[in-house]
Amino acid sequence: MRTHAVAIVGSGPSGFYAAGALLDSEDPPVRVDMYDRLATPWGLVRAGVAPDHPKIKSVSNQYEKIAARPGFRFFGHVHIGEDVTVDELLDRYDAVIYAVGSQTERRLGIEGEDRPGSLASVDFVGWYNGHPDYVDLDPDLSADRAVVIGAGNVALDVARMLLLGEADLRATDTADHAIEGFVGSAVREVVVCGRRGPVEAAFTTTELRELDDIEGLTTVVDPAQIPSADGDAELAKGTRRNVEILRGWAERGPDPDAARRMEFRFLRSPLRLLGDGEDGPVTGVELAVNRLETSDDGRVRPVDTGERETVECGLVFRAVGYKGMALPGVPFDEGSGTIPHTEGRIEGREREYVVGWIKRGPTGIIGTNRKDANETVRGLLADLATGARDGASVASAEEVEEWLSGRCSDLVDLDGWEAIDAHERAAGEPGGRPRVKVVDRAAFMDLVRPT
Repeated sequence: MRTHAVAIVGSGPSGFYAAGALLDSEDPPVRVDMYDRLATPWGLVRAGVAPDHPKIKSVSNQYEKIAARPGFRFFGHVHIGEDVTVDELLDRYDAVIYAVGSQTERRLGIEGEDRPGSLASVDFVGWYNGHPDYVDLDPDLSADRAVVIGAGNVALDVARMLLLGEADLRATDTADHAIEGFVGSAVREVVVCGRRGPVEAAFTTTELRELDDIEGLTTVVDPAQIPSADGDAELAKGTRRNVEILRGWAERGPDPDAARRMEFRFLRSPLRLLGDGEDGPVTGVELAVNRLETSDDGRVRPVDTGERETVECGLVFRAVGYKGMALPGVPFDEGSGTIPHTEGRIEGREREYVVGWIKRGPTGIIGTNRKDANETVRGLLADLATGARDGASVASAEEVEEWLSGRCSDLVDLDGWEAIDAHERAAGEPGGRPRVKVVDRAAFMDLVRPT
């Protein structure tokens, strides 16, 4: 039995977990080529996880071990749909797995959403994490108050990063341009708004609890928005702990001497972003005050009471979720932002599979991608085990390299990434930082092909 060849498009957690599961296979044996349009792998672990969460980022150690295994190769700076096509991959591999994640934002769909000062969280997170697509964002942080729309961990990350002190920032791998932006920022208050209540909020307990460790920060919650402790016993453990933390802040009240302030407002939905004229910068947010109703199917939904609030601010961050983007030549469901599939097999296609957020939507934690990837790989290996591809022709490893070298002038292989990685880590060592990120394509290539 010959060794089968599988291409994985995308190098985030789901892609690496799929690669690991494929390389574990002995019957049939599989080699893996992983593609990414960036020079650097790891997806949101590098460009999405907040820089002050190094323990979460340490999951990349697992991906390094997978990358070091025989039969694995990495090809960066390869844009599928531009440099090469999906059909060209299928001509050279037995199967293709798409692990491209959710690369854009879900819109609010309200008046004034595109005013200056209104930013998508996906863009802002990319900016402070040094994602090459967002290094030129240059957000104006001259306002003293910002509003974050959303009640999940991304919203909390954005709010926390805006309020971290300089010493905390300089101990992380936050991109240098973002550190300078935060140090010069005038933001001293962030209001986090969620359309439902504390029980329904998607924060993790760890992220809430660590706010108490930020020097000079006071956390503010209106006691009237916190449910009675009488119902705590009926809540799931994580939810109960979240509510207990929020209740503690509400009972304690704000510290009037704190240098920075984070306020949580629940049961609030944005109606419009305010400003002068049609194109003037953001000056505030008009909020609808909601109440919760339980529908016949047991779902809790927010209902507008008709009451209104206005929060004056100069910045608004939209953090209501990520959404997948269509990949040229691959089926796509615009409504869900995912690729239609059955247990990872793309519907109506042969030899094409999907994993991660582009498969199930932007839900779960990093570890969720392992189970998700294993499901897809089981189906893929079962398909290969039928023997239908045993006599098929695929490109050799050498032929793939020659083909890519002719298409991609700035191709980065695994050795190239390791050179970038070593440089970043060494640059961070003198300051006690995990790394100092390279963020420019030309600078990447200077490290990959030193003169």
